[in-house]
Amino acid sequence: MEDRLSALYHGIILEHNRAPQYFEKRPAAQFAVEAYNPVCGDKFTLYLDAEAGTIARATFHGYGCAVSKASTSVLMKKIQGLPFAAVQAVIATFFAETGSRNDPPVAQPDPEIAAFAPVRNFPGRLTCVTLSWQALSDFLKNEV
Repeated sequence: MEDRLSALYHGIILEHNRAPQYFEKRPAAQFAVEAYNPVCGDKFTLYLDAEAGTIARATFHGYGCAVSKASTSVLMKKIQGLPFAAVQAVIATFFAETGSRNDPPVAQPDPEIAAFAPVRNFPGRLTCVTLSWQALSDFLKNEV
């Protein structure tokens, strides 16, 4: 069990938790997407600016466990400057790698996304890892 747990809390996740990228509150952003898990209390706001169907700028602010914060940091990093369709593809890749949709893992995953694959061994942490990714996916499907 300890080996599996240390696989989940390794370098990339610890680094993104310690020094999250794009961690900035921006109330004037074009869109604010709420990602909240009432069970554990993780809560992030994703601040998005879009231009011509592309994420021009994305930041986040809030609080949560190490894996949810790191996961949100990676999400923000991966979507900068991407068209909405490409963002959905990145999200689908993340869901496949983490097993949240029962898809097989990606053959050549991005190392930062692959860092979250060990969550497959901790179903109770799946919501933490996918919280912001699911909120953004829902937003893109319903609002944009």
